[in-house]
Amino acid sequence: MIRTLKWLSVVSTLGMIFVLLGGALVTKTGSGMGCGASWPLCNGQLLPSNITPELVIELSHRLVSGIMGIVVLALSVISWIVAGHKREVKFLAFMSSFFLLLQALIGAAAVIWNQSDFILATHFGISLISFTAVFLLMLLIFEIDKKFDASSLVIQKKHRYEIYAITLFTLVVVYTGALVRHAEASMVCGDWPFCTNGSPFAFGAYSFDQWIQMGHRLFASILFIWTILLFIKIMTNYRKNRVMFWGSITTILLISLQVFFGAMIIFSMLNLGIALLHAFVVTCYFSMLSYFVLLASRCKGN
Repeated sequence: MIRTLKWLSVVSTLGMIFVLLGGALVTKTGSGMGCGASWPLCNGQLLPSNITPELVIELSHRLVSGIMGIVVLALSVISWIVAGHKREVKFLAFMSSFFLLLQALIGAAAVIWNQSDFILATHFGISLISFTAVFLLMLLIFEIDKKFDASSLVIQKKHRYEIYAITLFTLVVVYTGALVRHAEASMVCGDWPFCTNGSPFAFGAYSFDQWIQMGHRLFASILFIWTILLFIKIMTNYRKNRVMFWGSITTILLISLQVFFGAMIIFSMLNLGIALLHAFVVTCYFSMLSYFVLLASRCKGN
């Protein structure tokens, strides 16, 4: 049964990546209404007759999400039964299924009732939480902690709180990034890092969409600097611990890639492949931070 559970956790993790990227693809290609105001059917039909690229993208995303809903539910139930004695397994099993269901409901509501951009922007973040829960569940099932001897790790209280804070702040950055996409504000600023490099502080001339774009850039820059500072603290205090050492290196590489792809979106005039890489990298970055949260939650003392 453990072997089956391991395979199921791997399939669930890989499948959830496709759910996340599929949702990003739907948004970036403007395919959200590819099936019309109809859910779960497409244009009210089981087999649509009028096939368009937007319909294919939207319907494919619905099919993948539906299949992964069943797979993740199976993973949650089996892991609860087989590995429920392990710390965090039951909590993560619930989180993975609950947030995947919530993501599906928000997606359905967006199609049927045409939600505002501010509501739609929560969709990616909710999917991200579901993916991270599945990812952490997979790590626990494979007993990654034992291989890295994570049980011997002691993280100072001030650093634990900082890990919690930066992880929550990452969700804010993810939300603002999703808001940029849903508000179609990706290209309202033609320069980088400022909206207009020739007059970087001309805030009074900003439109609402430009404030959305530059707000995201501001939060992203804060996250980048914060990650560097956290990296320095980890290297100073925990470099002898393998999981903290390699985890922090992975995290700093991911946030650097995230900034690079964010800039390249502007320079490439919203290239779809780069935009999807941007979404994928932040998914990996948040998952790594969430693993730090898991480790920090196990530590006691000062």
